Amino acid sequence: MTKQTEVVLGEAFAALLPHLDERQRRLALGAAARVLGYGGVRRVARVARVAESTVARGARELGGEPADRVRAVGAGRKRLRERDPGLVPALLALVEPDQRGDPESPLRWTVKSTRKLAAELTRQGHPVGADTVAALLKAEGFSLQGTSRTTEGARHPDRDPQFRYINGQVKEFTAAGQPVISVDTKKKEVLGEYAAAGQEWHRAGQPVRVRAHDFPEKGAQKAVPYGIYDLAADAGWVSVGCDGDTAAFAVATLRRWWNGEGRHRYPAATRLLITADAGGANGYRVRAWKQELAGFAHASGLQVTVCHFPPGTSKWNKIEHRLFSRISSNWRGRPLTSHEVVVGTIGATTTRTGLTVHSELDPGAYPTGVTIPDEVMVALPLTAHDWHGTWNYTLRPEPPAPLPMPRYEDRTQPADRAPDWLHHPTLTGMDTRAFADLLAAVEQDLLDHPPISLHHQRARHRILRRGPLSLSDRLLVLSSAHAEVWDRG
Repeated sequence: MTKQTEVVLGEAFAALLPHLDERQRRLALGAAARVLGYGGVRRVARVARVAESTVARGARELGGEPADRVRAVGAGRKRLRERDPGLVPALLALVEPDQRGDPESPLRWTVKSTRKLAAELTRQGHPVGADTVAALLKAEGFSLQGTSRTTEGARHPDRDPQFRYINGQVKEFTAAGQPVISVDTKKKEVLGEYAAAGQEWHRAGQPVRVRAHDFPEKGAQKAVPYGIYDLAADAGWVSVGCDGDTAAFAVATLRRWWNGEGRHRYPAATRLLITADAGGANGYRVRAWKQELAGFAHASGLQVTVCHFPPGTSKWNKIEHRLFSRISSNWRGRPLTSHEVVVGTIGATTTRTGLTVHSELDPGAYPTGVTIPDEVMVALPLTAHDWHGTWNYTLRPEPPAPLPMPRYEDRTQPADRAPDWLHHPTLTGMDTRAFADLLAAVEQDLLDHPPISLHHQRARHRILRRGPLSLSDRLLVLSSAHAEVWDRG
């Protein structure tokens, strides 16, 4: 073979061989060696710069039947996990805390990155790179994951039976064409130019500018979203409050939903089923929640049934993963700078399955610290269910029973200081019976129209005891002064 032929053959190999796989390259080189004849294997190996054994093997393979495999069975470099059987167990001992065994492990409290894992494995006598560690972890079923809110703490013994009871109630109401809703308060959001989790599309190099720190300013406003999710209609209603997360705010949102959508969507409804968490503004221990619901039931004419999820299982409530999760995805990466932004973002939430959300601002004041006395709770038209009556109860559309009038001797007020002779009709201008009737009428009027809320503790004491004198003594002073003015006139 002349020098010029070797140059031409070398250029042909340089252009062709990079496009072939390992077996095809061997066959091409073997074919060229066969064409050249005696000494062709050595000449082709020199021009292509490969081993003579590779060219000779290609020439031999040309004489047999075409094969599908590139390499023979068992050929090629062994996998690292096969060459080092102890590699995978050592890796699992590092990433599985219960299998680690060594309390002095340098990775015990460090980030388990693939680089640090590779360095530790190499130190233990298993030379390996970071990419191989990542491949081994994936092969063992590992992946990079965040935390998952699934641990529920102490498990109530009636947890599963309560789930079945709620499911039965939902099926019964739905089959009868009665509305079923899920209610809850979404996490409060601090308003302002604060960083928000998630990402949103923007032009390169033009991210939304937010504060360097997320510490809220003193007096920063908050948005309190309270949601109602209609299970049958796949529709949500969210009121964004500006004040406290109270039972009054929750039932006010319920009234808005019923008057705005519910009664039009269910014109023949006579009952309403509410599924709610065990705690929060709509918790089963919150007296104000039940009192406010009784007022709603009376005003709407609906028989309201409430079923609470067991403690620690709030994530099972439908509104969490049917409505609130969609809202959180919709405002990801977007700072919530005002109540209007919150309302607009929530109202724009939709899904491919047809979810629609109505959102509106509720600027009302809902003060906290309101307590309900025992006599008010006893008077509520509430019927506890046979199964867990504290979790499951029904409020009838009836006015509350009238509160019993306390006996005179049970009323908290100072004792009378005036002597009996001051009650003489000559001084009071009325006989003893008329004065007693007037005293009872004035006391009842004060209780019916208190200057402060009856919900506060010791309210009766504050109303009846307005100073060191009893109500009878105060009325006696007023009647005497009125008689004196009358005489002067």
